[in-house]
Amino acid sequence: MSDQLTIASLTDRVKSVAVSAPVSAVHFLGERAAFVCAEEKVAMADAAGEISRVDVHGGAILCTASDGKRVVTGGDDGKLVALNAKGETSVLATDAKRRWIDNVALHPDGAFAWSAGKTAFVRSGKGEEKTFDVPSTVGGVAFAPKGLRVAVAHYNGVTLWFPNMAAKPEFLEWAGSHLAVTFSPDNKFLVTAMHEPALHGWRLADNRHMRMSGYPGRVRSMSWSAGGKGLATSGADTVIIWPFTSKDGPMGKEPAMLAPLQARVSMVACHPKQDIMAAGYSDGTVLIVRLEDGAEILVRRNGSEPVSALAWNAKGTLLAFGTEDGDAGMLEF
Repeated sequence: MSDQLTIASLTDRVKSVAVSAPVSAVHFLGERAAFVCAEEKVAMADAAGEISRVDVHGGAILCTASDGKRVVTGGDDGKLVALNAKGETSVLATDAKRRWIDNVALHPDGAFAWSAGKTAFVRSGKGEEKTFDVPSTVGGVAFAPKGLRVAVAHYNGVTLWFPNMAAKPEFLEWAGSHLAVTFSPDNKFLVTAMHEPALHGWRLADNRHMRMSGYPGRVRSMSWSAGGKGLATSGADTVIIWPFTSKDGPMGKEPAMLAPLQARVSMVACHPKQDIMAAGYSDGTVLIVRLEDGAEILVRRNGSEPVSALAWNAKGTLLAFGTEDGDAGMLEF
């Protein structure tokens, strides 16, 4: 970006949030940002930077998800805890064996899914609970955008499970360890981030494979652009965005590569309504990037530990970020 005044004015508009603990995720509950700490607490901050801290777990917080109404966290204390915008908590589930809660996902109708060890759990909005065991430790869980269908990632593939149906779950096979998993917003594709530096995908109509490789590092952050036209990912020294506008998705196509820096992209968060995104880097930089032409605006300068959390509010008027060394901030548009 050549306009230094624009860059300076945007960095000056960031309100610092004194989380004072490593940040593992951030979510918005209305206009309040919930900074999920690596251990025990969630720090709630408003647009003015006023902060309050809420105890949610007795140890490490291992996973989080939010639907905009609540933040649900899983911990090494074996508990699944919900936090609302008022700062009130409730325990949704406690693992009978006190196993770590590794993954969590939320459904718009109030259902939620989580995992402990090799077992995936789903509790419906009506409170009915179902379980399903996979061959190895669950790497990730995700709800399909339509219907009550759950993707459970594990070693050598993904299992697609309809908790309310007696039908045998469908197994999508691909060798290797599959971690994070996500459905495309149009419900046509499923993508996993693997333990190796690659993504793998399937077109759900015919289970055709999509290999998305070439990353120098593991992909730890994925975000769908507005309307699901592209999937932005971390793992390289540029933001890698795979195209999903055609019926074949990224098959046979090259990804867009935006916002190169002398640092690796650590977090990505696409704007909920516009074709822009935020990107965080391993040197602490945060940029806003226009998807059309790659134009960049600096939000936070480098010089710290990696950006570990990044999120927009539902309206797209607030951006929040956090780092591994506990620095955090909010920017209002």
